[in-house]
Amino acid sequence: MPILPKERDPRLITIRRGGTLTDEDHHRLAEWAAVCAEHVLPNFEHELPGDPRLREVIEVGRGWIRGEVPMRVAHRTAFPANAAGRTLSPPARFAALAAGQAVAVAHVAEHALGAAAYAIRSAAATASDPGDAELHRVAERDWQREQLPPEIEVLVLEDQARRSAICWNVFDDAR
Repeated sequence: MPILPKERDPRLITIRRGGTLTDEDHHRLAEWAAVCAEHVLPNFEHELPGDPRLREVIEVGRGWIRGEVPMRVAHRTAFPANAAGRTLSPPARFAALAAGQAVAVAHVAEHALGAAAYAIRSAAATASDPGDAELHRVAERDWQREQLPPEIEVLVLEDQARRSAICWNVFDDAR
């Protein structure tokens, strides 16, 4: 299921690509995505203790934010991150996908919401009782929202409302 919309929001396209997103806000989105992905890394590391791959991927994303890593390198780093969880349990697999989406923000800012969505799915998948998955989902979503820099809060919340349906409705209010 694609998590990028068919119609792109110009507020999430950088100025140099014809949108209105500043580099500063692009970097804020990338850092927020990294924080979201990092929050669920223990779900991956629980299954693969000592495996540094996802932490390294997130650091590549932060290197891009600091201007130390070219966008193309950051973008390419997303693919092995996504593959790292392919055969793992849902919490670990979704954590890997969150990290892949977080580093891909360097290429397309809209991947920030993908990182958040996969992190929420990872958190929900940790529920030992299926009835508790909703509590985990809402808790993770609310925690993520608390991490939002004020400069991008409205942009992200509006994007969540607009794209929740293609992101498994993880951003919706309690169901």
